[in-house]
Amino acid sequence: MTPSPIDRAAPQHALSNRHIQFIAIGGAIGAGLFIGSGSSIEGAGPAVLLTYALCGVFIFFMARALGELTLIEPAQDAFASYAERHIGPVAGFVTGWSYWANWILVGAAEITACGVLMRFWFPDLPQWMPSLLALLAIYAANMRAVRLFGEIEFWLSLIKIVTIVALIGLGLALLFLPGFPKLAGASVGNLFDHGGFFPKGVAGMISILPIALFAFGGVEVIALTAREARDPVRSIPRAINGVVLRILIFYIGTMFVAMSIAPWTSYSGAQSPFVSVFSQAGIGAAASIVNFVVLTAVLSSCNTGLFATGRMLAGIANRGEAPAMLGVINARGLPGRAITASALCLLLAVLLNWLVPDRAFGILMAATAYLLLGVWTVILIAHYRMRRGRSADARSPFPMPFFPVSNGIALAAILLTALLMASDAANLIVTVIAAGWYGALAAVALLLRRRAGAAAHG
Repeated sequence: MTPSPIDRAAPQHALSNRHIQFIAIGGAIGAGLFIGSGSSIEGAGPAVLLTYALCGVFIFFMARALGELTLIEPAQDAFASYAERHIGPVAGFVTGWSYWANWILVGAAEITACGVLMRFWFPDLPQWMPSLLALLAIYAANMRAVRLFGEIEFWLSLIKIVTIVALIGLGLALLFLPGFPKLAGASVGNLFDHGGFFPKGVAGMISILPIALFAFGGVEVIALTAREARDPVRSIPRAINGVVLRILIFYIGTMFVAMSIAPWTSYSGAQSPFVSVFSQAGIGAAASIVNFVVLTAVLSSCNTGLFATGRMLAGIANRGEAPAMLGVINARGLPGRAITASALCLLLAVLLNWLVPDRAFGILMAATAYLLLGVWTVILIAHYRMRRGRSADARSPFPMPFFPVSNGIALAAILLTALLMASDAANLIVTVIAAGWYGALAAVALLLRRRAGAAAHG
């Protein structure tokens, strides 16, 4: 029998442990930390530190559940296959397409951000032009080789990490290092002197829960790297255990320093804490430096997004839920057609930047929230059912801690976040669209199953 195109090539096992760790960090640390953390500080005050710490615990449990699933049942499209296997075919169909759509929207938002950021230096530059160039660059990187993608992601993520560490180190030196220049009013006491540690109470902490929880979005990409990792049994656990802790340190460390250098009341969603701290330290080019770092951050996140969408779309195709041609693995070991199809969808973002440049970013980011919550929910439920279906004496290479209580805690946090979003009048349109999306996908999945059943009996 002549082998199919899918059988003639296999994925490259070219991603090392450092690649996988930085891919996950790159997907999770985008413009949200460098720009959006000001909104979190404004919403909860110093108690934002506690909210992010709690969200880190919830996401750690989700990531550990995904890690155990990945090592026991590796699959090209990861959690979409787990959903189909442990929840049902409809759940698999909805999860696969929802996660693909999530990263298409995130990638589109990040491409939009590239255009906005470049206008900082070139005010007259059309916003769509740098967006198109960014898309072409990340497409070329993703189509060359898995290792090249991993190297690019490593260096883009490293720029972000160095900047974060520099801010935290500089802030701690300004606060505590003897002989270092002191800033007027800079003190850890700022965390308690302006309305206390909980100036907006528990309600303030809860109000920023969606922002804090989504700060960790992208960690789940680790599962999609497993089939292209050199040593997944070693690298996946190390990446999951390490990446959540590092992201927690980066977010909490940054906001701790920012709110100690200046009162939390001085920050808002319109101001980057990075610009504020660097400026107060006497770095005149602070705004330009931070703008450059944010540009690398959004390119990194978009690069990871195209990687994720290509693997997910190929997996969907190989399950018979998308055209079979999209599942072909090329001679380089890449799902080239799926990557190309995803990149073409991202071209719509360039069109959006041409048509409505002032509204493009907000439209795209608001649409991603429910998609990510749905994927996390499926991961936790699939993991619970997988564990319940295994024999009591079966050994796991990476067991979920505190199972099944940990699954319940993480699911409760996700449900609370979804309810908070749905109760916000500003999210009404997005909520209706999300409900329609999930309903339409479920209807399509049921229709396809009915047709497949009729054909089998016909």
